[in-house]
Amino acid sequence: MLLPLVMIAAVGNSVFHPADFAVISASVMPGRLGRAFALQACSVCHIVAPGQLTPPRISNAVSFRSIANTTGMNEMKLQAILSTPHAIMPNLILTPEEAADVITYVMSLRTP
Repeated sequence: MLLPLVMIAAVGNSVFHPADFAVISASVMPGRLGRAFALQACSVCHIVAPGQLTPPRISNAVSFRSIANTTGMNEMKLQAILSTPHAIMPNLILTPEEAADVITYVMSLRTP
């Protein structure tokens, strides 16, 4: 009797891996997927979401809201930023879907 409860508890406490996004991506809006991906992959250096505390590594990395509100910023420029290595930024290799989701999220942070 105890073993089934332990197994259920273990599944509930399992680590959520980015590969699991493929399972849920059909039913979740791209902006939400982009936010979830960015919180996991980018929040070590960037402030990804409103209300997030200062990142632990690089405190002068630009926030996603600042990126979104940069004059002339658009989806094409964000695609170039995400696909071009930077001196102090890790060489992230995003799938086209991940990049599109992150871009959708960043653009959603624009203020009118």
